[in-house]
Order: sequence, then C-alpha cells, then structure tokens
Amino acid sequence: MKLIIPMAGQGKRMRPHTLTVPKPLIKLAGKPIVERLIDEIFSLTESPISEIVFIINNFGEEIERYLLQLAHKYQATGHIRHQDKPLGTAHAISCAEEFLEESVIIAFADTLFFTKQKIKTELDSVIWVKEVDNPSAFGVVRVDSENRIIQFHEKPKQLVSNLAIVGVYYFKEASYLKNEIKFLLAEHIMENGEYQLTDALKNLLNKGMNFFALPIDEWLDCGNKDATVYSNKRILERHGENIISSTCSIENSIIIPPCYVGHHVKISNSIIGPFVSIENHTHIKDSIITKSIVQSHSYIVNANIDNSMVGNYVEYHEKHKELNVGDYTIIN
Repeated sequence: MKLIIPMAGQGKRMRPHTLTVPKPLIKLAGKPIVERLIDEIFSLTESPISEIVFIINNFGEEIERYLLQLAHKYQATGHIRHQDKPLGTAHAISCAEEFLEESVIIAFADTLFFTKQKIKTELDSVIWVKEVDNPSAFGVVRVDSENRIIQFHEKPKQLVSNLAIVGVYYFKEASYLKNEIKFLLAEHIMENGEYQLTDALKNLLNKGMNFFALPIDEWLDCGNKDATVYSNKRILERHGENIISSTCSIENSIIIPPCYVGHHVKISNSIIGPFVSIENHTHIKDSIITKSIVQSHSYIVNANIDNSMVGNYVEYHEKHKELNVGDYTIIN
C-alpha cells in the first residue's frame, strides 16, 4: 500500500509562521503536524505501507531531506513530487500520477483526526467524514443506511448533509482515480480556477464505484493561529499528563499539566501551563504562559501570555499580551 500526502499549500492563514516553515512541519507537542498525521494513518491499517509520497512546493533541499528521512523512520520508501502551481486538489494528486496504482491512501497534510475504526481494505473506497455545524464550507457527502455514499457536494449553499469530507481517502484500486483525474485535466474541467477532487469522485460514483463513509471521532484544524493552539490543547488533553524531556532544566517553577517540554529547555521562576508546548532549546524566565505554543531556540522573559504562538528564534521581553509572533523576531 502507498500513502500520498499533498502538502504544497502556502499556509497563508498561518502567517507569519509559514513564512519560514511549511505549515505541515509546525510542531504540536513535539511532533510536526505531518508526522502526527502519518502516525494516525499507520494505526488504522494492518496492511504495510511501503511507500510515502510527499507532494510539495519549492520548500528547499533541507525540508526534502527531512521528509525522506521521515518516511524511512516508518520503514517506507520516501518520494518527493512537486506541485508548482496551486491548481486544486485533483491537480495536486496528479503530481503523483505514477503512484496511483493498486491500494493507496491519500491524506492531505493539514488534516489531524482521531478514530478507532480500522480501514476495511476489501472495500472499493473509504472516505473519512465528520459531522460539522457549517457544511457550506466543506465538501460533503450523503449516505444511505449502510454508510454507502450516494452523493458528493462541494460547498453546498443549501443544507444537503452535514457530513464533511476531512481530506483522507482510501482506494483499493487507485488507477480508476488516476484515469478520472487525467480526464479532468485533459478537458480542463475546473471550478473556481481549480481542478477539484470532488469532480473525479462524482464521476467514479456515476460509473459504479462503491464509496463508504468512515465517521471519525475528532477532527482538528490547523488553519490559523487560534485553531492551531486549540489543536495543541486537544493533543495534550488526550495524553493527559506532562511530557518533559530529561534534558531540560526547571528551577523554581511550576509546570501545570498537561504540557510538553522539549529537549534542553530552560525554565526558571515561571508558571507554565496548562496546555503549553515548549520546543527544544527555548529559555523561559520570570514568566507565566498558558494555552500556548512556543517553538525552538526562543528566549522569553518577564512575559504573561495566553492563547499564543511564538515562533523559532524569538526574543520577547514584555508584559501581558496575546501573541502571534513569527520566527527570528525580537520584541523588547
């Protein structure tokens, strides 16, 4: 089985953090978003995943090496393919055309989810879904009493279903999907200037492919600062206790669980938590931090911050604020 991860988006809603780091590589509780996604996918199938294909933009050689090493960590062969223009979900998948054979899982990298239901690999196709309050913002499906999908709708203006497609798909024989995507591109069938995966799925449904909806327990968003801070909170809540590296130094401080404290972090005269992640080599002094993410190699002193994201290599000397501070920033 192969795993294809489209992750070429620019992450504009997550700026300034995505100016220096692609959104799927932002860390939550010590792990990049894309690695947490891979963890969940691997836990849902008993079939071995032998290849992982990352569809990226021009992220640079260092990030490409990291992604290939990440695939190796899961004992899979890693591949890099590029999507140079943002031409939609179907176009992104087409960039990995040669891998659309036999069994394939496609998982868009801004998707974090939790479920205990395994993939039934004998089915033609499985699509992960979640009930939402605002279905007009998503691609949605209608299902019958057996969770068989009977209709696809892309961002419907009227209520037809509240089952949103979360961005994870399984195909027993992915060559059928490849052919439909090739048809969309050849005929220039676009919506709002993009080639939509939903159009390919509609065609496959009309041709008799059986799609089944797999409801998930929780779907987390990392689309903007507040959503990402909340996702970090939920990951820590699911763990339930502090995760503190043995290499960190904590002096005259309180860590209120659940929190994550990474390698070689120094904390002094501070109160940290709950729901705080602090990444490697960060130094915090004389501060109170709650429900926030602080990335690596940053220095924070005399701060009182909540519901915040602080990037890498940030220096911050201030009072009480809600922050969204990108990498390499100094605030005195």
